[in-house]
Amino acid sequence: MQNKMFFGVLALAMAVVVVAAASAGKTGPGTSTGSAQVFVPNPVQSLGDESLTDQKDADSAVPAAAYHTVQLTNLDGSGFLSGDYATIYSETGNPAYSPTNTFAYTRHQDEFEQVMAYYWITEAQKYIHSLGFGVTRRAIDNQPQRIRINQLGADNSFETDHPTLEVRFGKGGVDDAEDAEVILHEYGHAIHSSQNFSFASEEAGAISEGFGDYWAATVSNVIAPTPDPACVADWDSVSYTSDEPHCLRRLDTNLHYPEDLDGEVHDDGQIWSRALWDIRQSLGHVKADTLILQGSFDFPGTTMPDLATRTVAAAQELYGARTAKVVHDAFAARGIL
Repeated sequence: MQNKMFFGVLALAMAVVVVAAASAGKTGPGTSTGSAQVFVPNPVQSLGDESLTDQKDADSAVPAAAYHTVQLTNLDGSGFLSGDYATIYSETGNPAYSPTNTFAYTRHQDEFEQVMAYYWITEAQKYIHSLGFGVTRRAIDNQPQRIRINQLGADNSFETDHPTLEVRFGKGGVDDAEDAEVILHEYGHAIHSSQNFSFASEEAGAISEGFGDYWAATVSNVIAPTPDPACVADWDSVSYTSDEPHCLRRLDTNLHYPEDLDGEVHDDGQIWSRALWDIRQSLGHVKADTLILQGSFDFPGTTMPDLATRTVAAAQELYGARTAKVVHDAFAARGIL
């Protein structure tokens, strides 16, 4: 354990040195806004084309219509992708840099995934602020979230808080950070870590996986509504699914607690995500996301029924008995309450 911790600290120090070296002699515009080219949320959803495949990061694999020009905000003015809510501090290839805060890359360039991660995590945190967290409510991950891009050869991504809170995105098939819903899913785990959410039990892990899927869908649907929002990470999953529509997982399965628990956290998380999705369908995203986030603070890592009870209590406190009943009924329909 000590060796692993030392390695983490050493890696972080080395990353800081690399960023500092890359920044040497480069002057930024000193402004907090810029423009970028991104997927919203991914080519399969925005184009409605299930036939798209990765083709080894080839630009020709994705039509130009999949790219959207967006405004980047909350930049620190350095010319790099660093700002109030996200910072790319380690990456494969060159760090994205622009003296004018103009970041127009395509998917074959390593910088494209850096832009995707910065944009979507920043937008997620701005959405959190719009719900009052960090304004009139307790803050949630209100910091420059550290992000590593394409530094895992495996087709996997993860969040870790040891030794510091960071999110890492891998590559293999479609690079994970090319799909906004993969980015948002992993950021969902960072949200939980910042809320003092304990991962002490298997059910707590399943809850966080389910929440990550839900968070991916709710934020992407707020920013860029699509015809099938319950299908998560359609672009990333084209590399390992054959059925159409391509979905990493869905939010509208009919799994039931506790008989459908199988001990695999992603599978079991679909019970939780379905309940959250039903709450959103009944109450709309603002009320649903506010009470879901509020209920997750300081969760001790026990069971789905425990967090469901806390979430119902948050609904009661925020919006009253009628809303609390809607939330209770959604969890009851899944067998959780």
